[in-house]
Amino acid sequence: MDKPASTSSTVTGRITFRNALARISTLSIVITMTVSWMLITTASLISFKQYSEKNLQLLTSTLSQSIEAAVVFRDGVAARETLSTLGQQGQFSQAIVTDANGRKITFWQAAGSEHADPMSRMIAKWLFPSSVLQPIYHRGNLVGHIEISGSDAPVKSFVYFSLLVLTLCLVFASILSVIITRHLHHGLIMALQNIAEVVHDIRENRNFARRVPSAKIVELDVFSQDFNSLLEEIESWQEQILKENDSLLKRSLHDALTGLANRTAFCSALENVLEDEDSHSHTAVLFMDGNQFKYINDTYGHAAGDKVLITIAKRLKYCAGKKDLPARLGGDEFALILSDVQDMDDVMPIVNKIRRRVSQPIELQNGAEVVMSLSIGVAIADQYSTIEDLLEQADKNMYLEKQKYRRHALTR
Repeated sequence: MDKPASTSSTVTGRITFRNALARISTLSIVITMTVSWMLITTASLISFKQYSEKNLQLLTSTLSQSIEAAVVFRDGVAARETLSTLGQQGQFSQAIVTDANGRKITFWQAAGSEHADPMSRMIAKWLFPSSVLQPIYHRGNLVGHIEISGSDAPVKSFVYFSLLVLTLCLVFASILSVIITRHLHHGLIMALQNIAEVVHDIRENRNFARRVPSAKIVELDVFSQDFNSLLEEIESWQEQILKENDSLLKRSLHDALTGLANRTAFCSALENVLEDEDSHSHTAVLFMDGNQFKYINDTYGHAAGDKVLITIAKRLKYCAGKKDLPARLGGDEFALILSDVQDMDDVMPIVNKIRRRVSQPIELQNGAEVVMSLSIGVAIADQYSTIEDLLEQADKNMYLEKQKYRRHALTR
């Protein structure tokens, strides 16, 4: 059902529910992961900054103890060697050693630190906003100071690597979240598609027998059950309406007493025959009028008259072929459309059969028997071009037969 609101196509300016849900989910995941990345990065950098500052303070304290003897003896070379050994490991970028009076004993600076790029200087400035100054004591007496500036070399590499790993992890988590979300949304989308498909089929094809399948989502399953119940009611109403329409159509085209076609149905069928060139040349019309029906009706009552009419109708049905149409035109007037006949030689055997069958006695409710005959007028359709001419000729021939019956009845 073409399918309702197809998920593979969009109307101009609109999107499918699947695409809308995918956009919302993707946008939510991107925003969530971006905010998470920023928060985790900020928290990590702040923690790392605090760790680096404490580590630099600890390193300064350790160095002050390592160069204590060199400061006491003002051995700048020894102090510089100690600073160089640790400094070359990248743990600090610059160190200055002074005596208690502030006179410089030695100085060490990492190679290339004065030519650091702006990014490195910015990172170093942020991590180590100021150098660490540590006093040097010997036997409780102040003998000098050591001032160390932090190095961004190991920090920068660690920060870049950490950010790369964090970014990759969040990207992977985002992709995984999108896949899982779409899988979870599949049930919702399929349930809505099933409902839309059924509604579309009902609207296009009036197929009220369709039902929405059950859904795994509780709310949608309840909706499906309620919708199916509504469809059952509508289907029941439709069946009732169709039955009533069929009944009305049958009553409008059939005689209520005998069940034969009425005048409207008879004229409509005859008109269709005359419009069909093939049927036109193989059709005849019989007009029939009851003889002595008024006498039977007046003598035995209307119930007896109805009994006679019903019996005649049954006998006409018996004599008519499968393609023939017997009809009651009103009162004791009947008609019959004969198919597959060429001329009077084909019609007269049927007329004689009707006369013999109808003239058999009819037993009434009170046990009395009556005999009724029919005056039959015949007209061959091939000889007339209009329904009026055909019916007029059949009617004339029927009244000629009626007059013959009356003359015969008078001579008896």
